[in-house]
Amino acid sequence: MEIADLLKPEQVIARLRATSKKQALQELARRAAELTGQSEREIFSTLMKRERLGTTGVGNGIAIPHGKLAELEQMFGIFARLEHPIDFEAIDDRPVDLIFLLLAPEEAGADHLKALARVSRLLRDKRACEKLRGTDNAEALYALLIDNTSSWAA
Repeated sequence: MEIADLLKPEQVIARLRATSKKQALQELARRAAELTGQSEREIFSTLMKRERLGTTGVGNGIAIPHGKLAELEQMFGIFARLEHPIDFEAIDDRPVDLIFLLLAPEEAGADHLKALARVSRLLRDKRACEKLRGTDNAEALYALLIDNTSSWAA
């Protein structure tokens, strides 16, 4: 599974404005609903249920909120670079400024885990994150995420 399988140019937000974790997830749910045709309320509810199990703020300024939706037909991602870092209750207590939302069909099984692993591997790379933090242009972010993933892969 490659990042290009999860992400299209319109699924990159270069300057997400949010002042809280809840607001960031609401905005990502709204955008995901527009692009997938799924219910915004259902997406947001799924993300919040997952957050109640434990934070998806994985540390180093990164969050990977995720969940499964019954009506979704294929894996779907949104990458967002926040305008200002926010408290995401991350495991290292650092604020988050890079978010990769991942939604999967209910029956995705191992594919969901493979996609999570792929996104996590990309965002664990400090050089990759430095480059992503170095631009607020959506096209440049998309190019960094897609074109360089093979060289960033561990």
